[in-house]
Amino acid sequence: MPASRPADSIRRVILLHGIWMVGATMRPLAKRLRAQGFVPEILGYRSITGGVDSAARRLLARLRVGDPAHVVGHSLGGLVALRALQADPDVPVGRVLCLGSPLCGSGAAAGLARHRLSAAWFGRSRDVLLEGCTAWPERVEVGVIAGDAPYGLGRFFGRFEGEHDGTVAVEETRCPGLADHLVVHASHMGMLLSAQVAAQAGQFLGAGRFDDSRPGA
Repeated sequence: MPASRPADSIRRVILLHGIWMVGATMRPLAKRLRAQGFVPEILGYRSITGGVDSAARRLLARLRVGDPAHVVGHSLGGLVALRALQADPDVPVGRVLCLGSPLCGSGAAAGLARHRLSAAWFGRSRDVLLEGCTAWPERVEVGVIAGDAPYGLGRFFGRFEGEHDGTVAVEETRCPGLADHLVVHASHMGMLLSAQVAAQAGQFLGAGRFDDSRPGA
């Protein structure tokens, strides 16, 4: 069933890291969200050997117990969150925030996929990185924060059209149905250390919209 109380009142937040990462990478963001009055919890998963579907099942199991929760996913973590909602459209959830997630598919991943070692690099997360995820239950507000500081290894493997964060193009993060979309001056990994991103994350989780009066909004 949907979250049992209005999304604006939800304080619990589940954080999901990206591919090749571990839960510890989400700690700086968790600390900043905690300072804003949220109750963050980090959900780690095996992005290569486990893959997206396994991670989505773990997320659904976490969402089904305890208080209703928002979800914040960095990169692949955002795709995991949306795949979970596709698998169970009625799971209790507040809002979903994707940080640098290639919702329309990753050009950098497509470039890497042509390499003979791509299976080892992407494992069971390959298909969702190439295809993206642009559908979710209409009742769930989904927001995206994209970066435009072009520093990251992805620029060596993919050809970006327009602004990008070094790994994901801004246009790869846009799709119909988003509640809001924001571009900040941060790299793909730099988003996790950005005070601005953390503040805007808290704003979206609390109100369903970003604060367009802030610098860079």
